[in-house]
Amino acid sequence: MKLASLLSEIGITPLQELQTAEVGSVTQNSKTAANGDLFVCLRGAHADGHSFAPAAYANGCRWFVAEQELDLPSDASIWYVPNTHSALGMLAAGFYGHPSRALITVGITGTKGKTTTACLLSQILNRNGISCGYIGTNGIQYGQVRIETENTTPDALTLQKILSQMQKAGCKAAVLEVSSQALLQDRVAGMTFDTCLFTNFSRDHIGPLEHPDLENYFACKHRLFTEFGAKTAVVNLDDEKTSAMLAGATAENVIGCSQKQAAGYRVTEAIPYRMENGFGQTVTLVHGKTEHRFHLPLIGSGNVSNALLAIAVAAERFGIAVPNAVQPLESATVPGRSEWIPLPTGAVAVIDYAHNEASLRQLLLSLRPFCTGELICLFGSVGERTKERRIALGTVAAEYADRCILTSDNPGEEPPEQILDEIAVAFVPFNTPYVKIPDRADAIRYAVRNSSSGDILVLAGKGHETYQLVGRKKIPFSEREILQTALAADPVR
Repeated sequence: MKLASLLSEIGITPLQELQTAEVGSVTQNSKTAANGDLFVCLRGAHADGHSFAPAAYANGCRWFVAEQELDLPSDASIWYVPNTHSALGMLAAGFYGHPSRALITVGITGTKGKTTTACLLSQILNRNGISCGYIGTNGIQYGQVRIETENTTPDALTLQKILSQMQKAGCKAAVLEVSSQALLQDRVAGMTFDTCLFTNFSRDHIGPLEHPDLENYFACKHRLFTEFGAKTAVVNLDDEKTSAMLAGATAENVIGCSQKQAAGYRVTEAIPYRMENGFGQTVTLVHGKTEHRFHLPLIGSGNVSNALLAIAVAAERFGIAVPNAVQPLESATVPGRSEWIPLPTGAVAVIDYAHNEASLRQLLLSLRPFCTGELICLFGSVGERTKERRIALGTVAAEYADRCILTSDNPGEEPPEQILDEIAVAFVPFNTPYVKIPDRADAIRYAVRNSSSGDILVLAGKGHETYQLVGRKKIPFSEREILQTALAADPVR
């Protein structure tokens, strides 16, 4: 596209001689930058893109967007902006033709439940003939395309490119998990959201590389409701932060969901049950004067709320009758969320992504009624950030599990032993027995060998992930495969 047209997205008019110049691509990677590309200098947690501008120039790039002065030869054109992260989002949206304006784009924020709500909603839409793409923690999915992602919400260039591909593939809608980090780092700048959802809010993601405090964490999530033009908002009325989240919202149509009070969509009863291959709940939903009863193959009140939000969006924004919205949920699956794997010892392993205080508490409480033996919790905590989460996780596990196995999550460049020592501090006031096994594969094998009939072994924190971050390397790691290998090696204890 024309350079002048692209730069107009960020309010810049290039010199006359560049008015008809064509842009080959927008990039933040100096290694791929070439002649005809526009290089955007981004400050990151571990590197500053401004320092890579000379490398981009050496590769032939002559057009730059930056926040600070660049020392480049005189034939380089440099345009300065206050925030290159925001600028990149707007440039990416413009370069790919603003695909979010052509799609019915649904953005979901909240501390817990984003992935489940997004997956349930996309399954409802696709099963009802509305082609829908998904972008979130479980990757990118549309049609037959499946792509893994590093972040819940991808970087701005990837995000806009994928939305463009979804549009070209015939998608009518896109459901996105919008993380607080994505909003903090302006990855969704340039987006237009048709509908926004709020699941819940609790303390998390506070640390040097994340949010400085709880107020900032909430403020970033709140931006989804105030800055992206959403005309419809669907919210969980049972969360105490809902009113604050709606303050200043652009939505003209607000739909409430609840398990505790009068609402447009209300669940009056959710009865847990155990199936041959897992756990679930029989849910009674009231909408208007009509009652709908369905089976949800997920446990916990949080998942009831997630399903309720998905149903409300499908019905209110897409016009799907409630019975048709409910029907796909009876066979819905969400990878990495309460995955049920029987063990030859008579125990059951449950793989779940629960990685913060609130989600782990809810998971353990939800599993307790099904447990006739011991409730065993295997977990760790991510390295290099959110250190206060470690004590919180340890406290919850010590309080609600019968015994625990402390192990690695994604330690990064932090020593795993140090992380486990910090988690173990939380066990001091409790009598809950625990062991520390830094190697997660060894910890899983130990847990399987030491399980008995009636036990529930919770593998918390990794969920859908098929890797482990150790140092700066992303190492293949699948808890399902490790479980299978452990069972094959020692099928009968």
